Amino acid sequence: SMAKMYGVYQSWALVAVMVSVVWADHHQHEENKPSYKILSSPNADFAFALYKSLNTRTPAGKNIFYSPLGISTALSMVSTGARGDTQQQVFSSLGYSALNQTQVNEAYGNLFMHGYSRDNLKLDVGNALAVRSGFSPMEKFLTDIRSYYSGEIFNVNMDRRAEAVAEINAHIANKTRNKIKDMVKDLDTNMTMVLMNYVYFKGLWQKPFNQDDTRKANFHVNTTTKVTIDMMKRTGHYKAYWDNGNHTTVIMLPYKGNSTMMVVLPKEGKMKEVENLISRDSIRHWRKSVSTRYVELIMPKFFVSADASLKEILKEMGMTKAFENTADFSGISNKVKIKLSKVSHRATLSVTEKGTEAAASTVVEFTLHSLPPTVRVNRPFLVFILESVTDSILFMGKINNPADV
Repeated sequence: SMAKMYGVYQSWALVAVMVSVVWADHHQHEENKPSYKILSSPNADFAFALYKSLNTRTPAGKNIFYSPLGISTALSMVSTGARGDTQQQVFSSLGYSALNQTQVNEAYGNLFMHGYSRDNLKLDVGNALAVRSGFSPMEKFLTDIRSYYSGEIFNVNMDRRAEAVAEINAHIANKTRNKIKDMVKDLDTNMTMVLMNYVYFKGLWQKPFNQDDTRKANFHVNTTTKVTIDMMKRTGHYKAYWDNGNHTTVIMLPYKGNSTMMVVLPKEGKMKEVENLISRDSIRHWRKSVSTRYVELIMPKFFVSADASLKEILKEMGMTKAFENTADFSGISNKVKIKLSKVSHRATLSVTEKGTEAAASTVVEFTLHSLPPTVRVNRPFLVFILESVTDSILFMGKINNPADV
């Protein structure tokens, strides 16, 4: 029988892996699109709740980096197949309690259909579902994953684990033009499904840095530790805000298209205070408060990669049922009992002057001011990559040590 074939409880893994690559190009394309406000507030609140949990688990001096959008998307797909308490807990941890599954599915459908322009290859958000050969999920679940989440579904022979892992990884690498490799490390023996989400972001600075101005300099990880890294430099107009009441400087670096990197730089020794205050409201306050200033910006050129296992965090946030033997995923299968076995996430961020191939021309900005103030990002800072059309936090984190890959 089915149950015998798989053991009584099947487990399945959710792997959300994001890659954010920042480089430069010439294309720009703007279009007026509808807004997706229904998801934006709960997703932002969820993003900051995740930050606080990840932060308590991250050793001092290590980086935090993840895609709130990607994790919310993946969990919404999970809840599509969940029922009863299992579904309610997923919704409650995502902040969707006031919504129903249909509204959430349609909002994501809208987001993937219209929210992110594909033509400039700036942002790729995709979902995939690898299903064990011989296991047949409910047709409605498959239809929902395809139609609302643009999810691709493919079968793999999970009894041959090494081959299954290679096949799943090849599928994702192919989807992301080889930018995401080795998404899945291993599979449990009784795995029935692996649900994956990826966000591939290629941000192209509106105002590239000049490579000739990049110099080696010290970055102070803490009061006793410093590392030498490449520091990029550019003098010009940026939206900035000196929030002295909150011991922090905020500067916005716009990408071509609709995304912006917000760098939040706490004063020395004030990271904890700033972390205690960051929320959806503080981001909104900073976005409203910045004004165009002529500044000298000095910031790291860096690459970071961070892995997070989210199972314990999600359980703490109230999503316990999904991982238990009593989980109700009857929206996926009413023949086989399945539960969620793990939720893993990887995000990488690469920040360069202007990127690999495209040589952007340098624009010199003249003004009549005296010497501009310097924003020197040479100590731990928070980073947010914000998408304005959909009002999404694509990526966020804390860069404690840009030299720590």
